[in-house]
Amino acid sequence: MRFAVVGAGFSGAVVARELANAGHSSTVFDSRDHVAGNCHTARHETGVMVHTYGPHIFHTQHQDVWEYINRFGEMMPYRHKVKAISKGTMYSLPVNLTTINQFFGTNFTSEQAEAFIATKGDATITSPVSFEDQGLRFVGRELYDAFFSGYTAKQWGVDPKDLPASILARLPVRFTDDDSYFNHPYQAIPKNGYTPIVEAILDHPNISLQLSTRFLKNNSAEFGEFDHVIWTGPIDAYFDYEFGRLGYRTLDFVADTSVGDYQHYPVVNYCDADVPYTRITEHKHFAPWESHDSTVVYHEYSRLCGENDTPYYPIRRVKEKEQLLSYVQRARTATGVTFMGRLGTYRYLDMDVTIHEALAASIVMLECLANNKSLPSFSIDPMA
Repeated sequence: MRFAVVGAGFSGAVVARELANAGHSSTVFDSRDHVAGNCHTARHETGVMVHTYGPHIFHTQHQDVWEYINRFGEMMPYRHKVKAISKGTMYSLPVNLTTINQFFGTNFTSEQAEAFIATKGDATITSPVSFEDQGLRFVGRELYDAFFSGYTAKQWGVDPKDLPASILARLPVRFTDDDSYFNHPYQAIPKNGYTPIVEAILDHPNISLQLSTRFLKNNSAEFGEFDHVIWTGPIDAYFDYEFGRLGYRTLDFVADTSVGDYQHYPVVNYCDADVPYTRITEHKHFAPWESHDSTVVYHEYSRLCGENDTPYYPIRRVKEKEQLLSYVQRARTATGVTFMGRLGTYRYLDMDVTIHEALAASIVMLECLANNKSLPSFSIDPMA
């Protein structure tokens, strides 16, 4: 079969490669002039490897995903460390034993700290619904206000009372001194950046690449060249925003170059609501195996995504979920297209999950083709 794959990020690249390995041809389209989507990396004039659209740390519990990405590039061990500044003082994140003792001026053991934080939590909140509920229930007012409330309001642009509790569930409290941001068994960053890895995935004789090219599904001549479309772009865009635009957050980066070491850490969050940016990232610290005299830092600002902006995070509040359901129902009756990836299913996905789902979707698609069955509308149900 002949596939049009819309989007040259990890979702599109992986599925195109798996189809190509099975003998099917794909043309991969991307409106940008590079592959790898928001994971794109590039060398700055200083020599520093810059994560163009903000830092991306590869971490996974899936051995098959770890083995897959290592086929296409050298992965360097990397343990991500994040600091947070609240009221002018720097702390470790996620909140751990060191953070608790520093914040409260105590010298607790692990057991004492756990018991202490249990007294801080609001036990009257038995079933947390909102982000704020979750924070108050498990860490209490002081830690919630210091590290989560202001930062979250800036990041999402809404009151934390209006966000689901599941967002904060991804940020556990640790009662040890472990200050690694992630706890997955496989953690790394590509030695030469993410872009060469995606280029290597796409390097197959059955794959052609069309960069700086917008796929026009309404162009009958163009669409007629393909038997099936794999759409990893925004699902609402495919249907010409028939039910309105889904809500996304986008990011603005103010870059600065200087000599030396700006903040000593790859990421420092600024938790106070009166600081306009959410965090500062220093890119040379994402490649500690390299040495650079100069440094490149990004001040990162979050805002609502406009029509001409790059979408980053799906908001998925009640309004967006209602719109999404309309698009999902519309997609289920569409023919000749499969939606997948972060934008195609309107879900927040880490890189490893994107690869994992693309590999799984490829298996399903190849089984359908082998048995003369219709290809699925979605790689995974967006409403699950």
